[in-house]
Amino acid sequence: MKKKLSVIANWLQLEQLLEHNPLVTGVSINTRTLQPGDLFIPFRGESVNGHQFVQDAFEKGAAASLWLKDEPNPPKDVPLLFVESGEKALQQMAAVYRAELQTVFIGITGSNGKTSTKDLVAGMLSPYFRVKKTEGNFNNELGLPLTILSLEEDTEFAVLEMGMSSFGEIEFLSNLAKPTYAVITNIGEAHMQDLGSREGIAKAKFEIISGLNEQGQLFYDGDEPLLRPFIESVPSIKSKSFGAKEENHLRIREVRFTKQGSAFRVEGELNEEMSIPVLGEHQVKNTLAALLIGKEVGLTAEQMREALKQIVLTDMRMQVIEAPNGGIFINDAYNAAPTSMKAAISFLEKSSIKQDKWLVLGDMLELGANEKQYHEEMSASISNEVFSGVCLFGPRMKWLYNELTTQFNKEQLLWVENDYDQLISFLNNKINEQSIVLVKGSRGMKLEKVIEPFQK
Repeated sequence: MKKKLSVIANWLQLEQLLEHNPLVTGVSINTRTLQPGDLFIPFRGESVNGHQFVQDAFEKGAAASLWLKDEPNPPKDVPLLFVESGEKALQQMAAVYRAELQTVFIGITGSNGKTSTKDLVAGMLSPYFRVKKTEGNFNNELGLPLTILSLEEDTEFAVLEMGMSSFGEIEFLSNLAKPTYAVITNIGEAHMQDLGSREGIAKAKFEIISGLNEQGQLFYDGDEPLLRPFIESVPSIKSKSFGAKEENHLRIREVRFTKQGSAFRVEGELNEEMSIPVLGEHQVKNTLAALLIGKEVGLTAEQMREALKQIVLTDMRMQVIEAPNGGIFINDAYNAAPTSMKAAISFLEKSSIKQDKWLVLGDMLELGANEKQYHEEMSASISNEVFSGVCLFGPRMKWLYNELTTQFNKEQLLWVENDYDQLISFLNNKINEQSIVLVKGSRGMKLEKVIEPFQK
């Protein structure tokens, strides 16, 4: 975004007279990451009032700043726009700028796999087009408009992750982005405490079609029966499904894992051999959404195959880390819910990369009233005939520990509530060059700390 401040004032329908009319080349809500030329937006929260950082923003090169109309003592002799709400102003700017762009927008949501799918789609398109994707966790009502406003005017594809915790949030983000292509990766159990059921989660994710433009198309997990009633309720929507089941438009066949990643064959809309430098059948499934979009925008199978070989996912998504002793850690510690945890465990069970297989599992959070049941049921996915041992971390994992004590002895099974060092010491005495260790838990458990000593 490169606009004169007077243009932004018009976007916000402000009638104030401007003594200064600088060129604004970006938007920032944080002085620590602010770049010269940015418009600073101060937010007023319960514990922090962003207006106290406005002067700092100008000292760091801000071109201008917003200022809430009911906030006293605005600074003098600096370019300010006076608004009722910083959040609404940010969103309104993004909506107007979005309408000016010729960019093709791609919206991605789902309980698990949003970030990986975003990386896969953007990585596949990037060699051939000018592409921008959501950075970090900028996937909400503040992050998404910031991403839109960060787009260069000649951006050809914007790949936007859309997160939510309650009804109406995806609808808002979709109506703001107006995507040409939308993806629903899957329906899991995250945010069950807010949405009540997996059916509720499916309903919330399906809101992504709200802003789909007239030429728009939805790509969705066809293995998820909860999505089908919603698809059938909107017969006018153009959609294609992906997954393992025979009825899907694009289907997974013959997945093979190596230390370098996953090789697989697809059938249906494409009949090709592909590979990604990422482990896990669930990551292969996420790749199908990227392949469908690639085909839709005119890429050849060979172009897609070459691009996918170079894909780099955001850290802590089935990330392979080799320990000095030759063992391998699979860092999937960014987040966890029953669906994604079962998928990761299933990968390790099927894998032939190493034979000495270990699990390090942390609490799954935000599961609502049935969290005890979800943790206990994980025991059905864990066999002592497959796994050499299991380490469990967090108060909720005590429920799974109690279920596993009938299968595993004390040399194979450890539960700790909050002591990383005890878990690290236990693993240090167990793993060797033949070991492969899956590390997975919800973000709040910070299980990547378990891996850090083994990287030194």
